[in-house]
Amino acid sequence: MCGIGGFVDYERDARRGGPILHGMKRTLTPRGPDAEGTYFDEDTALIHRRLIVIDPEGGKQPMYSPDRNTILIYNGELYNTPELRTELMSRGHEFVGHSDTEVLLHAYLEWKTDAFARLNGIFAFAIWEKRERRLTLCRDRLGVKPLFFAPIRNGLTFGSTIDTVLCHPEIEPALDEDGLRMLLLLGPARPPESGVFRQIKSLLPGHFAVLTPENFTDHVYWQLEAHEHEDDLPTTIERTHTLICDAARRQLVSDVPLACFLSGGLDSSILSMLAAKDYAARGETLHTWSVDYRDNDKYFTKSIFQPNSDDSYIDQMVDFLGTHHHRVVLEPEALCAALLPATDARALPGMADVDSSLLLFCAAVKRGGTTVCLSGECADELFGGYPWYHREEILFEDTFPWSRSVGLRLGLLTPDAVRNGEEFVRQHYRDTCARAPRLPSDDKKAARMREMFVLNLDWFMATLLDRKDRMSMYSGLEVRVPFCDHRIVEYAYNMPWGFKSLEGREKGIVRRAFADELPKEIVYRKKSPYPKTFHPVYTRLCADYVRRIFEDNTSVTASLFDRNAVQKLMQRPESLTEPWFGQLMRTPQIFAYIIQLDRWFRHYHVKIV
Repeated sequence: MCGIGGFVDYERDARRGGPILHGMKRTLTPRGPDAEGTYFDEDTALIHRRLIVIDPEGGKQPMYSPDRNTILIYNGELYNTPELRTELMSRGHEFVGHSDTEVLLHAYLEWKTDAFARLNGIFAFAIWEKRERRLTLCRDRLGVKPLFFAPIRNGLTFGSTIDTVLCHPEIEPALDEDGLRMLLLLGPARPPESGVFRQIKSLLPGHFAVLTPENFTDHVYWQLEAHEHEDDLPTTIERTHTLICDAARRQLVSDVPLACFLSGGLDSSILSMLAAKDYAARGETLHTWSVDYRDNDKYFTKSIFQPNSDDSYIDQMVDFLGTHHHRVVLEPEALCAALLPATDARALPGMADVDSSLLLFCAAVKRGGTTVCLSGECADELFGGYPWYHREEILFEDTFPWSRSVGLRLGLLTPDAVRNGEEFVRQHYRDTCARAPRLPSDDKKAARMREMFVLNLDWFMATLLDRKDRMSMYSGLEVRVPFCDHRIVEYAYNMPWGFKSLEGREKGIVRRAFADELPKEIVYRKKSPYPKTFHPVYTRLCADYVRRIFEDNTSVTASLFDRNAVQKLMQRPESLTEPWFGQLMRTPQIFAYIIQLDRWFRHYHVKIV
């Protein structure tokens, strides 16, 4: 993976933009610690920072077409590189290396923007055509890789991170009323097109945009479609198995050390099993990694969202697969301290210690000599893994199922912190539901399951993908998510709920598909999310930090919160009985989110306008 950035200015000579590009380089260095490249001409300045995974010499960027008119900077991995290369060679293209970057460039030269629908991978890239004075930006179908942009007076600036875009002097760290409502009432989720700051946008997944001196246009090259599911149950089981296996196999390609995250849950166990088989066929042993917290065996608290801890299941899978396993155990003090760099890594307040723990975990994995990992994200969104798919009282509730109580959030804020908060959240919710493609034959539950799919895809899964990308790339670790293969997404969207929830189980179809290849205890383990700490020291540290924030008269964050309401939570943290976001984020995570908000306002010198 890598980091990209740059700007187009049709009036001023972009070759004078060295200081801007230097700032962009600084923001992108963690994403691409191994190499750097730049390009300048009168209209544009481009920068690329590289994390070398495939073809160290042949994949250098910016990459030029043979006539040097077309220049590509690219962040991502293509998983159908061999097929594309074969077809392009049959059409007369010649290659000097074996990188996917070179294949992408030649695909564009052959098919222009029609090439994008042919790509299978995770990516965000920019293509500059000098003679045409044309910039094309593109992002993968599910938004696994980030791409932000903002208009400037005579053009556009863009980058892999919000920080990168903020390096341009015309872009201010300004937050308008919508941005403030996003942070306080929807956060850590954000609308798919939003960069939260007033001027900054996120290129939508499955979209590409074209900038010329005349105009800027946005185009869709992929979107979900509703179809009748024509496969019977045995065929659906087999097809699900085939798609997952093929996605995982494609994503094992790497010229640097690769490992798997292993929690002992169904999704990570499937990927680790498939990778271990691949490694064993080559006479190698797969490395796996897991994360835990000091004294979690002592303080773990069972809930409907987290019914059991991971330890025994991890041990069983390690014994079953024979992997070389590494455990990372985090301290509550380190977890609290890492809330600050986790905010910097995301460039936004995030999922509190769910972010900071992943940041520390990924840093440990990178120090252990691994550069690429496979992770089980996205299976729950696609195959009904979350409790809100199965609890009828939540399923048909007219709100975001992972963040149900706007009233709770408003009750923690000062009366004038935001206006029309409930209407703001409701409109985003309803707009998302309206985007779900439907069939005339859908009954009430089938139609609702399509809405839930799109709600989870566009909001909850997007938040988790943001987290995974930012926390891993902050340490120069590439994390791949095979369940996010668009073919799996398309197939799952149209699969009947009775198939998905086979035997009345979350992800029932996936369990059945791999029932003969995993231990029975793993196949039928109840879904348990990414682990969190239950240590009372962590809660105390976060509460103490919030007290210090509230004592600071210069804190913007302190001015937004009702101190008495937060103080009541400090006195009775157990009074919050349901998560305020996701599955795990309760009272300690509210304190941690306040800490991250404070860090964000201070670090970026945010102005509320």
